Amino acid sequence: MKNKTVTNSQIINGIAFGFSAAFLVSAFIAAIYTGEWGSVFYDWYLIMISPCPLVTDYLAVGGLASAMLNAGACGMACFLFMVCLKGESRANTMAGYFLVVAHCFYGLNFLNMWPCFLATFIYLRHKKLNYKRNLQVCMFATSFSPFISELLFRYTQQGNYVFGELNLTVSGVLLTILFSVMLGYVVPAILPGAQAWHKGYNLYNGGLAFGLFGFFLYNFMYKTMGILSMGPIYHNNVIYNQFHHSYRLYATCFFLIIFVSCLIIGYFLNGRSFDGFRHLVKDTGFCSDFAEKYGMPLCLINIGCYGLLFLLYLNIVITFTKGAGFTGPTIGVVLASLTFTAMGQHPKNVWPIIVGYQILYFVTSFFCQINGRNITWSVTTQGYINGIAFATGLCPIVGRYGVRAGMLAGFMCASMCTATSALHGGFVLYNGGFTTGITALILLPILEHYVPIAREQMKQQTIINMQDMITIVDDISTMRTEYDITHLHD
Repeated sequence: MKNKTVTNSQIINGIAFGFSAAFLVSAFIAAIYTGEWGSVFYDWYLIMISPCPLVTDYLAVGGLASAMLNAGACGMACFLFMVCLKGESRANTMAGYFLVVAHCFYGLNFLNMWPCFLATFIYLRHKKLNYKRNLQVCMFATSFSPFISELLFRYTQQGNYVFGELNLTVSGVLLTILFSVMLGYVVPAILPGAQAWHKGYNLYNGGLAFGLFGFFLYNFMYKTMGILSMGPIYHNNVIYNQFHHSYRLYATCFFLIIFVSCLIIGYFLNGRSFDGFRHLVKDTGFCSDFAEKYGMPLCLINIGCYGLLFLLYLNIVITFTKGAGFTGPTIGVVLASLTFTAMGQHPKNVWPIIVGYQILYFVTSFFCQINGRNITWSVTTQGYINGIAFATGLCPIVGRYGVRAGMLAGFMCASMCTATSALHGGFVLYNGGFTTGITALILLPILEHYVPIAREQMKQQTIINMQDMITIVDDISTMRTEYDITHLHD
C-alpha cells in the first residue's frame, strides 16, 4: 500500500474549512457566553442592512456571536467555491480567503459581499478565463463592499436613514447593480499595474490599486455630487458595553486554540517534524510562493508561529497602553495578518516592521514631552492596530534591504496609516494595503539609490523573470487566451 500524500490544494481547502467551522462553533459558544442566544440571527440581520465604512465595529452593531456567524457564513461560501470549481487552490486563493473572513468583523457581510464577488465572474465569463485560477480576484473585489451597503441603504435616502430599518429605493438598487458590474470589469484590469508601481515589495497589491480607484469613486460620488458622507455606524449596544473588556479573553483563547492547532497539524503533515521551517524563515519573501517552494505543511507551521507572534504583540501593547482593545476590527486584523503566510510573510521578516511602529510611538512621545504636550494616540489606537497588520506586507523590503530598512518602512507606514482612509471615505476595506503601497512608492526609490541590491539577488530575480517569460510564450503557443493573474498579491 502506497501512502497517499496530501496535496497543497487539499491543505488550503482544509484551512478554509477549518477556520470557517471554527467561526461557526465560536458563534454558538459566544451566544451562550454573552447571553445573545435569542437574538443572534436578528443581530446578523442588523449587520447586513447597516452601512459599513471604516471602521464599523460589527461587535457593536450586532454582537460577538453574530459577527462570528457572519465570518463563518462568508468563509463557508468561499470554501464551497474553492472545492466546487475545477482546479487547484493556491497560495493566493488562501490569501483571498483570509482577507474575506478578516473583514467580516468590520465592513464585509454575507449580503454586501455577493455583488462584488459575483460581478467578477461576469468578466471571467466574458473573457473565457478559468474561474478557479482567478477565484482570488473575486475575493479581493469584496474590498469595495462598503460601497455596496452605502448605495443600497443610505446613499439615496437623502438623510432619512434610520438604523435597523430596511428602506430600499429603486435608484439605490439600480446604482448598486451598475456599480457591481463596473467593478467586475475594473478590478481585474487595475491589479497588474499596481504591482509594477511597487515592484513586488508590497504584498497587499490590491490595497494600492483599490485605494487609488476608491479615491476617485469617493470624490466623484460625494465631493463632486455635493453629497455628505455620513461615516461609520455607531450603535449603543448594551451587551457590547457590558462585555467589551472581556472580549480580549475570549478572542485570545479562540486564537490560541486555532494557532496551536495549525502548529500541531502542520507538524504531523510534515512527517512529525519541523524540518525545513528554518529554511522558510530565511526566505526574503520577495516574489515568493512558500506553498510551492516549501509545501503547505510548513506553511501551516508558519501560520501557527506567525499568528502566535502577532497575538502576543497585541496582548502586550493592549496591556501597557490605552486604546481600542479587542474590538471587531482588532479580531479582524489578527486574521488579516495571516494573509500572506504562504506567500512571503514569516516571523523573521516582519518583526522589524513591528519595531518600526514602536519607534514612531517613542519618538512622538519624546517630542511631545519636551514640548509640554500630551501624545494624542497610542499603538493601541484602532487605526494603528489595523495598520500594523497590513504594514507587515512590506516584509520583502526587510528580506531584500535588511532590518534597518524594515524598521524605516514600519516607521513611515505608521505615520500615514490613520490618514489614508480619508482619501476614499473609508469605503475601501484594504486601507492598510493602500498605506503600505504608498510607503513602498516613497521608500523604494530611496533604497534603490542608497542601498543597491547584491548582484546575486539581481541574478535570482532575472531568473524568475525569465521563467515568467517562458510561461507566457508557452501559453501563447498552446493558444490559451487566459490571462493568469494568480501571481498577483493583494
